[in-house]
Amino acid sequence: MAIVRYNPLRELRGMQEQMNRLLDLAWNREPGEELREGLWQPLVDIFENDEAVVIRAELPGVEQGAIEVKIEGSTLTIRGERKQDSAVRQENYHRIERYYGPFQRSFLLPQTIDQDKVQAACDKGVLTITLPKKLVTKPKQITVQVK
Repeated sequence: MAIVRYNPLRELRGMQEQMNRLLDLAWNREPGEELREGLWQPLVDIFENDEAVVIRAELPGVEQGAIEVKIEGSTLTIRGERKQDSAVRQENYHRIERYYGPFQRSFLLPQTIDQDKVQAACDKGVLTITLPKKLVTKPKQITVQVK
């Protein structure tokens, strides 16, 4: 039998993480929306290069048909739902750490985005949204002729 050193701070740290999750859920919910177990937001990376702004969202376990990407005005919204496997009954689980249920993320887009050319693709649970930049015309220098 292996000797395991008891660390009381590990349990306190776990309780603190659970309280942080509950408070995050309570503060991030929409008005009138019930606080439900599993309310979550996918993690995203946003970066920019010369041609586009790229958003990558982690959506493992979400069916591609359940993902909605919409642009209204200058706001990009990603919406969907990750469903829990109904083949396994709730009482048979030992631990549930992943979030399930509906999600939504919204991002304000810069004016330099060409909304007509936006593309979205999902590969291996990662949604990649490419937001091409508009071609910006460079200022033209006009020479003044002296008479």
